Amino acid sequence: MLTQNVIPFLTELKYNNNKIWFEKNKTWYQSAIKDFKVFIDDLIPQLVKTEPRLAGISSKDCVYRIFRDVRFSNDKTPYKPNFAANIAPGGKNSNGAGFYVHIEPTGKSISGGGIYMTEPAYLKALRTEFFQVPEELLEILEAPEFKKYFSGLWDQDKLKTAPKGFPKDFEHIDLLKHKHYIVLTELSTNDIESNDLLPKLVTIHRALYPLNKLLNTILDDAGLK
Repeated sequence: MLTQNVIPFLTELKYNNNKIWFEKNKTWYQSAIKDFKVFIDDLIPQLVKTEPRLAGISSKDCVYRIFRDVRFSNDKTPYKPNFAANIAPGGKNSNGAGFYVHIEPTGKSISGGGIYMTEPAYLKALRTEFFQVPEELLEILEAPEFKKYFSGLWDQDKLKTAPKGFPKDFEHIDLLKHKHYIVLTELSTNDIESNDLLPKLVTIHRALYPLNKLLNTILDDAGLK
């Protein structure tokens, strides 16, 4: 589904990441991003069957811009060499947990989801819940269907010690050290070039959904969404 324009365009962009090449190939980009949005629009109704709260959103709510913010980065290449979407209730800018699709044919294509924490109140609500009832999260992380795709929570920015306000000797203190409650699985080249990519993503989302449901319920109960 992505082989006609998306994968060839992103492959060439990786090695020609400059404004002159992009402007010369703008029509190709427009065709490629249109194909990706059609793919996401085909995917969303399948995800709604598992997560009804996704009803009513479309690719325009979920797909990220290709233009990079280079103001504070040493990497000044102007474009992201990937197409990505965060399919969440409320779209890509939602504060809740969502389903992430990232297509990057010359790098790591990935899928997964959860919630990327930026505000202390969100982290405190999640950590408090996992301190009081760690079994909820542990059961999800150990579920056989979940473990088919995910090896555990993303360790990026993980604290080295217990977060402030929680006892260091808590049995499951590792659950509270995370700043982002995210899980990811790699998509192979064969995956992204296959006509079976959409059903595979549906299956990955089904395995992920219990985590997203738990995270969103905690934030809902805390009045943070």
